Amino acid sequence: MNPMDKTMKFDVKADGVETSPKEVLLAVYDALQEKGYNPINQIVGYLLSGDPAFIPRHNNARSLIRKRERDELIEELVRFYLQHHK
Repeated sequence: MNPMDKTMKFDVKADGVETSPKEVLLAVYDALQEKGYNPINQIVGYLLSGDPAFIPRHNNARSLIRKRERDELIEELVRFYLQHHK
């Protein structure tokens, strides 16, 4: 078999490290607070609409939150809530 016939895998990760949904949410929360926004309202707005305009560019928050699927972020929130309210 010719080595060129093999399928190559390509995985894009910033700096070779993937940021967890938890880390993303915490970093975005901090950036929103620093800018004087209500972090909960802004994150909910983003999660419901998918519109990145709810998240500022401050501290690269907008880019960071867009690297994760919204369903991954919601899953993290639900998991955390249920673990701490059982």
